[in-house]
Amino acid sequence: MPALIPTDYYAEITWIGRVADSASSLKAAPLSHATLQFGGIAGECHGGLTRLSCSRVTSQHPKGTEIANVRQLSIVSQEDLDAIAAEIGLDALHPSYVGASLVLSGIPDFTHIPPSSRLQADSGATLVVDMENRPCIFPGRVIEADFPGAGKKFKPAATNRRGVTAWVERPGEIQVGGRMRLHVPDQPVWAQLAEVRSSA
Repeated sequence: MPALIPTDYYAEITWIGRVADSASSLKAAPLSHATLQFGGIAGECHGGLTRLSCSRVTSQHPKGTEIANVRQLSIVSQEDLDAIAAEIGLDALHPSYVGASLVLSGIPDFTHIPPSSRLQADSGATLVVDMENRPCIFPGRVIEADFPGAGKKFKPAATNRRGVTAWVERPGEIQVGGRMRLHVPDQPVWAQLAEVRSSA
């Protein structure tokens, strides 16, 4: 039996974004399509085959150590963005405010899909999910600049809704309106839950 199981969950790509220089602005610029390369999306400041370790992995590496880059893309679900917006008092939260690379719609509880899951586009382009992307204060500052009061609520509202980080396993094209299929590791607990949801 394969170690990765294709599921019946397909997500629509509703938005693609690129942050060219996070030092000047965390806001992502929209793209209608993108080429996924082994280093991520071309021109994306979080791309590259390696990166300098950050505070998320200080238990494993001294800060600033060169390590493999498994955080090439930040992926969130439209459903989670809508829930965050409602909690911070906005009608909608545009994905550019959270520096998203991709926004997907159609996979429930997206933030908690298992690490090592794959998201595969019809073109064959494949992303490997690293892990849940824990919320930080930086998107909140961007939101606060345009919506005073709302940005301060972002971090708690985004807990368990911030999506995942991912890296490119197989290059290829993606586009807004395209779809990605979820493949999950052969882990009985999640696989059983997915089977229940698929038959519901």
